[in-house]
Amino acid sequence: MEIERKFLVKDRSYRELAHASCHIRQGYLATGGGCTVRVRQRDDEAFLTIKGPSEDGGLSRYEFEKAITPDEGRHLMELCEPGIIDKTRYLVSSGGHTFEVDEFHGDNEGLVVAEVELHAADEDYVKPAFIGDEVTGDRRYYNSHLRRRPYCLWGDR
Repeated sequence: MEIERKFLVKDRSYRELAHASCHIRQGYLATGGGCTVRVRQRDDEAFLTIKGPSEDGGLSRYEFEKAITPDEGRHLMELCEPGIIDKTRYLVSSGGHTFEVDEFHGDNEGLVVAEVELHAADEDYVKPAFIGDEVTGDRRYYNSHLRRRPYCLWGDR
């Protein structure tokens, strides 16, 4: 079970605070009914992930992830639905947690969101200064939604 909170990012200070970063490309093999099957290429690694629907406003959902070979990842990317997510992920430690800050590229350029994974929905965590408004459960910020309706098309941003 994955429990995470998602936030908008106010400034670029996360870049200086990051202890690691990687490039991610991901596509979706299937989406529907709140479930997704995605393939992700992260630098020289690849993963197949299945996520179930959320029953608590986007705070938690079932997640199964399996490492696959980079070659399998390349082949599976060719089978994905239209709209590939392209982003750089920065890892920033805060308190006892790590915030994953995703800086989007391509059609989602300009969008930056941060997520923190928790062990319990009511777990305390320390927000870094760059954290802005919470968008947990707002489907517009789901990667599976951003591939269909990218940030560049949002009139209300």
